[in-house]
Amino acid sequence: MRVFKFGGASVKDAEGIKNVYSVLQQVGFDDVLLVVSAMGKTTNALEAVIKNYFEKSPELQSSVQDVKKYHNQILLDLFDDEKNDVFTAFNWLFSDLESFLKNNKSPNYNFVYDQIVSFGEIISTTIISHYFNFAGIKNQWLDVRNFIKTDTTYRDAIVDWDQTQALISKNVKKNVLNITQGFLGSDENNFTTTLGREGSDYTAAIFAYCLNAESVTIWKDVPGVMNADPRYFENATLLNQISYREAIELAFYGATVIHPKTLQPLQRKEIPLFVKSFLNPSLPGTSVSKGADLEPLLPCFIVKRDQLLISLSSIDFSFIMEENISEIFGLFYQYKMKVSLIQNSAISFSVCIEDKFGNFNDLKNILSKKFKVSYNENVSLYTIRHFNEKAPEMVEKGKQVLLKQISRETMQIVTKDAE
Repeated sequence: MRVFKFGGASVKDAEGIKNVYSVLQQVGFDDVLLVVSAMGKTTNALEAVIKNYFEKSPELQSSVQDVKKYHNQILLDLFDDEKNDVFTAFNWLFSDLESFLKNNKSPNYNFVYDQIVSFGEIISTTIISHYFNFAGIKNQWLDVRNFIKTDTTYRDAIVDWDQTQALISKNVKKNVLNITQGFLGSDENNFTTTLGREGSDYTAAIFAYCLNAESVTIWKDVPGVMNADPRYFENATLLNQISYREAIELAFYGATVIHPKTLQPLQRKEIPLFVKSFLNPSLPGTSVSKGADLEPLLPCFIVKRDQLLISLSSIDFSFIMEENISEIFGLFYQYKMKVSLIQNSAISFSVCIEDKFGNFNDLKNILSKKFKVSYNENVSLYTIRHFNEKAPEMVEKGKQVLLKQISRETMQIVTKDAE
């Protein structure tokens, strides 16, 4: 079995869905499991619904209707007959969403987030499954929540691999096209959980691992994995081959083409991962598998925006020792800070972090009781793998360098745009 993943950009409108249909016609769809994300910017639109819900905003209903109108237009563009069963299924899904908004009693933001945002993937795959059946590709729609079981860490759930393996092995039919959702799972009480933003790649890897798949292909609007983001770097170059180890390193540092958690289960079973273009499926793309670290061997640039650079120093000029660092990292964990860079000296300790959950002010107040806290907001962290002499110049030009760290294969530079 092959596992394919199509992201939101590939199914953002009716033409995109028809193109996915065309891709499957070209590359084959027998014995394929298709993982699909929410359409276009639906996740963002549902986050607006969540915001309005918690703020008790009068715009709540209009934000729900915006999501409904967007998908309804796609339906009208795909189906000539509004009596098609998909319209009934579609309306039932929105009835379920409105019922949850009306009847939910939980004040837990993360729980509510997962219950609401998951409608994006459910709606997307429902439309696509019906369209494929209508257009001639028979398929089986699967509710991923019946297969991927997790704990109750809403918005960043941890997979229960034993349960998940048993459910997938027993219940996923082979030799047919299966269509399911990315990003989602469910806990022991069958409440929806999510696997972290951009977690649809991870979903594909979970199914591939449990099914001993032949390969995973992530279909993108780029020709493959580039050595740099072409939005920020000129002359970005396609990487033909990346080893599992190197891909995990790139993902760890923030490369966004492949989700960090995706690679580990694939490496364990040596399942190759391909990143290919849904705009030109005949191109070879990038292969992530056993073999050379990089082909061609070039510096790889990764940029993470909107970071925080925090420097802690002891109030009494005493050394920052192991017990201090242990305490600091305990607080980072408690306040859900993603640490991307660490540098310490005798009396100071600096980290570059991502404040994904908006907890920095609370963390700062705690840290200030024991340390002098200095920080820079909205900094950029550049990571250069396999750097050469010219690579730092491409990053530093026109910027204020706040911190630089170099190891054998990796250089990291924290910058602030020059004022």
